Amino acid sequence: MILRNARIRTMEGADIDCGYVRVADGRIQAAGPLCQCPAPEPGEELLELGGKRQVLPGFIDAHSHLGLFESGLGIEGDDINEDTDPVTPHLRALDGVNPLDPCFEEARRGGVTCAVVSPGSANPLAGQICALKTWGRRVDDMAAAPALAMKFALGENPKMSYGGKTQAPATRMATAALIREQLAKASRYLQDCRRADMDSDFDKPEYDAKCEALLPLLEGKMQAHFHAHRAYDILTAVRIAGEFGFPCVIIHCTEGHLIADILRDAGASAICGPLVGARTKPELANLSPRGCAALVEAGVPTAISTDHPELPVDFLAASAAVAVAGGLDAGQALRTITIDAARVLGLDRRLGSIAPGKDADLLVFGADPLSGHNKPEMVFINGNRRI
Repeated sequence: MILRNARIRTMEGADIDCGYVRVADGRIQAAGPLCQCPAPEPGEELLELGGKRQVLPGFIDAHSHLGLFESGLGIEGDDINEDTDPVTPHLRALDGVNPLDPCFEEARRGGVTCAVVSPGSANPLAGQICALKTWGRRVDDMAAAPALAMKFALGENPKMSYGGKTQAPATRMATAALIREQLAKASRYLQDCRRADMDSDFDKPEYDAKCEALLPLLEGKMQAHFHAHRAYDILTAVRIAGEFGFPCVIIHCTEGHLIADILRDAGASAICGPLVGARTKPELANLSPRGCAALVEAGVPTAISTDHPELPVDFLAASAAVAVAGGLDAGQALRTITIDAARVLGLDRRLGSIAPGKDADLLVFGADPLSGHNKPEMVFINGNRRI
């Protein structure tokens, strides 16, 4: 398939004012100026876009609970929080997502072609996060990364979930201690597994599902995502990550603008959002419309998210527009939901820009994608038109 005669907003390098994109086998094969557009091969589809449209990479919602809290349902569709045990790294969001939730279609209509789906923030150590394409009937086929990251949570949510049950954590100290304890157990478990592999006289430790789930994180094969709003909770995440030798991604990062230079120097990344909503709890008291711009200006790798269902997933582009109103450059705002989101998530080899070899997740807009009310005219996921 060839999409031709449109502005190609590659998100890496310069835009192509009048160009084409060629797609085959679910991937982008080529992109360039219209004068270099090849003739279609026999049977190849040609989409003539008339010169006034723009083609962008699909939007990426870097943090959501899409499909874990189903639209229109109460307890029947609520699978976000397993708040019976504060330490559950062995849980997988992939096992709780309903891909037939109508919000997946709403995501596509809003231009979101990939959504990161996370367990909730009731548990200090909540489980494995996945990244899903927004088209499909079986999550196994939709998974861009079935175990992208491990979810941690700090601050008020774990305290509120367990303090009333006379069960730890009732304080921030206990929240951090539970995380450290489980990470230390997993580190020792990993050492013993490695020793057993090298020494036949040393017995392999008894299987431990919680420790096993943390091995990819400790081995550098999985990210750590920390739910944290307030500055001192964010710095606790940075402290714990430093103790155990892995980088951290801060989800929400509401007060990140107050310590942006510290986050930059620590090598942390931020996922800001939701950017639309009232300051309904103490952790949101310092929510600032300039927060996202301040992080970007400081050099902190930054993405924007909806935290669906806190804000509906199809409002992702509108959230980027809110960041523009707060001082973020419009081009940079688009990058926070495309290539920069992919980089924060470690998915930039596949997603986030229009470049040969990347997944053919593409959007065709007839007007400014950040206008708030404009939706894409066409949505392609893995090279197939889905809207």
